[in-house]
Amino acid sequence: MALYEHVFLARQDASPQQVETLTEQFKGVIEAHGGKIEKTEYWGVKSVAYRIKKNRKAHFTLLNIDAPAAALAEVERQESINEDVLRFLTVRVDELEAGPSAMLRKRDDDDRGDRPDRGDRGSRGPRPDRGDRGPRRPREDAGTDEGAL
Repeated sequence: MALYEHVFLARQDASPQQVETLTEQFKGVIEAHGGKIEKTEYWGVKSVAYRIKKNRKAHFTLLNIDAPAAALAEVERQESINEDVLRFLTVRVDELEAGPSAMLRKRDDDDRGDRPDRGDRGSRGPRPDRGDRGPRRPREDAGTDEGAL
């Protein structure tokens, strides 16, 4: 069987419970056709790049699937019929990610509070010494340098 990453977007009006019901429905179709779901991730409600069927946001869900192509064809057919599903994308991969996806890792990175302040230079230390440049020239003399443009 082939390995797939499948993401579908559900309407923003749908509740998280309705999205979970949709996910369970699609899992059932895949398992009925001899496939199995390796991992399911709910990414939450996110903004979409452009309006899709009058929606500016959508519920994002990722499914890592190990199934025959016929199972994916049936899931995609049912998603195209369902009014709650705005878009879906299936990508065949050589191997599935074991840990959390990049979207969940990104959310974890955003939540961490151990980053230094912008003014704190951390272990890099102060800027290297540029040497004494001397006082600035008056404005009228600034353009008289030979190398100046």
